[in-house]
Amino acid sequence: MRCSAFRTTDERRVDSRTIYVGHRPCPATDAFIPPKFCDNRIVSSKYTVWNFLPKNLFEQFRRIANFYFLIIFLVQVIVDTPTSPVTSGLPLFFVITVTAIKQGYEDWLRHKADNEVNKYLVTVLEDGRRARKESEKIKVGDVVEVVEDETFPCDLILLQSSREDDTCFVTTASLDGESNHKTHYTVPDTEKGLESLSATVECEQPQPDLYKFVGRMHIYKNDQEPAVRSLGPENLLLKGATLKNTQKIYGVAVYSGMETKMALNYQGKSQKRSVVEKSINAFLLVYLCILVSKALVCTTLKYVWQSQPGQEEPWYNQKTQKEKDANLYLNMFTDFLSFMVLFNFIIPVSMYVTVEMQKFLGSFFISWDKDFFDPEIQEGALVNTSDLNEELGQVEYVFTDKTGTLTQNSMEFIECCIDGFQYKNRDSSTDTISNVRLCFQEEEELFLRALCLCHTVQVKESTGQEDGVGDRVDGVLDGEMVHPAELRGFIASSPDEVALVKGAMKYGFTFLGMESKNMRVMNREKDVETYELLHVLNFDPVRRRMSVIVRSKCGDIMLFCKGADSSIFPRVRQEEVDRIHMHVERNATDGYRTLCVAYKLLSSEEYAQADAGLREARLALDDREEKLMAVYNQVETGMSLIGATAVEDRLQEEAAETMEALQRAGMKVWVLTGDKMETAKSTCYACRLFQRGTELLELTVRTLEDGLEVLKEGRWKSSAFSFPPRSWSSAKQDYGFIIDGATLSLVFNSSPDSSHYKSLLLQICQNCTTVLCCRMAPLQKAQIVNMVKNSKGSPITLSIGDGANDVSMILEAHIGIGIKGKEGRQAVRNSDYAIPKLKHLKKLLLGHGHLYYVRIAHLVQYFFYKNLCFILPQFLYQFFCGSSQQPLYDAAYLTMYNICFTSMPILAYSLLEQHICMEVLMSNATLYRDVAKNAMLRWGPFLYWTLLGVYQGLLFFFGVRFLFSNPALQDNGQVFGNWTYGTIVFTVLVFTVTLKLAMDTRHWTWINHFVIWGSLAFYMVFSFFWGGIIWPFLRQQRLYFVFANMLRSVSAWLVIILLILLSLLPEILLLVLRKPRWPRSRQVLHTYTHTHTHTHTHTHTPSSRSVYRFDVQGKNMSCVSDA
Repeated sequence: MRCSAFRTTDERRVDSRTIYVGHRPCPATDAFIPPKFCDNRIVSSKYTVWNFLPKNLFEQFRRIANFYFLIIFLVQVIVDTPTSPVTSGLPLFFVITVTAIKQGYEDWLRHKADNEVNKYLVTVLEDGRRARKESEKIKVGDVVEVVEDETFPCDLILLQSSREDDTCFVTTASLDGESNHKTHYTVPDTEKGLESLSATVECEQPQPDLYKFVGRMHIYKNDQEPAVRSLGPENLLLKGATLKNTQKIYGVAVYSGMETKMALNYQGKSQKRSVVEKSINAFLLVYLCILVSKALVCTTLKYVWQSQPGQEEPWYNQKTQKEKDANLYLNMFTDFLSFMVLFNFIIPVSMYVTVEMQKFLGSFFISWDKDFFDPEIQEGALVNTSDLNEELGQVEYVFTDKTGTLTQNSMEFIECCIDGFQYKNRDSSTDTISNVRLCFQEEEELFLRALCLCHTVQVKESTGQEDGVGDRVDGVLDGEMVHPAELRGFIASSPDEVALVKGAMKYGFTFLGMESKNMRVMNREKDVETYELLHVLNFDPVRRRMSVIVRSKCGDIMLFCKGADSSIFPRVRQEEVDRIHMHVERNATDGYRTLCVAYKLLSSEEYAQADAGLREARLALDDREEKLMAVYNQVETGMSLIGATAVEDRLQEEAAETMEALQRAGMKVWVLTGDKMETAKSTCYACRLFQRGTELLELTVRTLEDGLEVLKEGRWKSSAFSFPPRSWSSAKQDYGFIIDGATLSLVFNSSPDSSHYKSLLLQICQNCTTVLCCRMAPLQKAQIVNMVKNSKGSPITLSIGDGANDVSMILEAHIGIGIKGKEGRQAVRNSDYAIPKLKHLKKLLLGHGHLYYVRIAHLVQYFFYKNLCFILPQFLYQFFCGSSQQPLYDAAYLTMYNICFTSMPILAYSLLEQHICMEVLMSNATLYRDVAKNAMLRWGPFLYWTLLGVYQGLLFFFGVRFLFSNPALQDNGQVFGNWTYGTIVFTVLVFTVTLKLAMDTRHWTWINHFVIWGSLAFYMVFSFFWGGIIWPFLRQQRLYFVFANMLRSVSAWLVIILLILLSLLPEILLLVLRKPRWPRSRQVLHTYTHTHTHTHTHTHTPSSRSVYRFDVQGKNMSCVSDA
């Protein structure tokens, strides 16, 4: 073979790449040109030192409020406006700076994490010598050494292992979420001395699929024909995976840096926007319209005023020649811009930075919550996205996985069925079989051998100290001396496999492990049987089964297969199915996970044909998966069904109580699982998602052809709407809907009427309390979430799961929750929030979510209200100053109103407020409904806050004007000027809006007291110092001793106090006369306790209920009693 590099300048044009192991040219190459590949650096950061400023500023000014204030600032700089550019420039600078610091800090953390990975020291073989170098300097083709518990620095092909059986164990929890051990194999026939290895690797170009890898290795030896060995996923060690239970391995780097599968799988999360942000934008639009209207009115009034005789050019304000020559329309436009600048503070730019700070700081309360701490894993909750805190209080649909989320993913062997007879433990202290087994001994032993051989379990030697990895098996069987192998730990890629091996062990057959391709099993007589492992036909989710081909000592070649009943039953004889089918259905109904076991004796010709087919398919570079699948299907036919197993996956702690609370809170729970329908249905009953009185509507498709007919004829449509005749929303009846993956694929993929069927399905599902979708693929989970998310009303969706197969729906939903379970951390890393257990979801939503929403909704409404109060007197003042753009407030007050005087009290409120205490929110889930559907940010509450702001703004201005109707307000007979007028208005304003917040506060802490009374004190002190000292940097000091003189007047004091009381009077009357919006804590607790004691709290089981089945083989729905 001619070894040449397939690389060109554009790598994407080439289907494969060639790698020289150790950078040594293969003998057939005349001239060796090292191919160029990317380096091993990982870059997850967003900015560099050089591009941070321009890139961050560009991103920040894409936000409409920031861009608006930038325009206002530029107008103030260019045009002669009544206020200083500092008044809008300083708040904008503050907002931009705080946001840039926050984003810069987050990116610095990413840089730090990248450096930890890139600067990590690894061992590389260079010319036969071991050299230490930084991870980022690894090149494709380097031979890398990795020792136990180290992570792989790049994607490697396994060349050599310290284990005698040429295997190694890895965990890929950081990649695909699976924490169980996986077995990988060295490339056969590679030399022990890697210094002299001359080989090339030809493999596919980088692609993100973790489970697919196609390649082949050409090994050259002393002018011989090169040996060709196939490479698959079992030979590839992925970057990010960790070496376990193997002292050391050597591998050749095939993909590095951003071309590794881990880097290609990094999916930047799409920007999720909360419903509050959308409300803010809508309110902002309204206030922008108010702003433009005010500027237009004042501009019009100015020119109407000036059109009157003698007003355009009064004797005391003569125009210059330049002003006389200026264009009238240009002057009008300039005046319009000046009014826009004068009134621009009605748009609360500082609200954005306050909201960001509230979200960022508020997220720590979730992380710090001790109730979320799990002593088992020694971890608490994790917040990956603080932007969605308030969205936790708005959830309408919850999509949950079953295995590992509702259940513990901790498998225990319960029973088995052999040849139609049930076998289970009668007594936990002894491992006996309930049926008489003398005449069935041969079938029993065949079944137990199948459990001991048909798996990928490895045995880990027991050591003096356990590291907690694997599944340690203890105990003595039948009082006999324990074989050393029985005290080993089992390591497997699935907890089901360990449960089955341990189940066989209970009945006397013990798997002792592998010794150089030989599987050793100890039978009941304590004899050790040896089987040569010829081939493993790996499990995959499409086939839903796995097989092994083994050769016994006497030369018999046997195939053992285990898998889902739907996958095994079509490949065995019907009479065998009839004997076992009933047991499988009953076990599924009881909530157990079931697997069927089959067997086939292969003749020499059959095995030779299968062996040749498998070897040929594994060497293929193109369509390898399809070719392997064809051989698998050919071999796995004509099998004999031996029996079936039942494995229990226990419910998560407080799973039923959590689901019940979510439903009481008004959320609809959908269970999306890949499990069998009966198993999933039983779990739903155990979790109280289906209650005893729930009527179940089932839509299942027996075959794809029948399903298409049903959809074409519209039969399920008529069935769905022929019952019930009464309203779906009837309070007397709850409905549950069950659908399987095959039906969903028809609904989503049937071309012409796809949207019609989707809308029908959605209409049925949305009117059911609980929906169960079983036999689902991960992509279908995301499709379901997307369908509901984009339905009418855009309901807020939440997805929760614990495994890699849940990542797609976690990313699709508005809020993604990851559970720190047994399937690793893929779901956790891709989630917005992570919690240790399902039970913590209750407090996260009903407690934290409710409070976060109330806090931020109040913050948003309060900001718009206080800015309206602030700017309305300024607008009214124009009617009394000839629309001359004269400011009412001093520039310092304009600048500091939102930054200093009123910012801290609302920030403290939005972080600490508890209008109802956490215990009451947890105990009375129905309180969640009070804030659902964005209740506090609708147009009704917005109108109330706006009218309140208008009322108070009018009162401030005209109240002070009434005071000024008396010409002499000071003891010496002097009159107050316009700056005193504005200062009195501003003083009433600051005190009123701050005291309004104090009246709204229900949960007082020392922080609230400090910031509320401290802000008022700071305003007083600042006003004294600002007006009491001559500041050298000010060209004109408008407030010199204005504040001190104002406070000398008793009339001013009286008006300030009266106006504050009159402004707050409506609120005081509402508090006294109106029924409290939120119930008192003690009252709620008493009511809930009284009613809760009279409700049924037992676990609901499917004992007697009506199930409405949409059967594709009959045109009408039938009612079947499952008593």
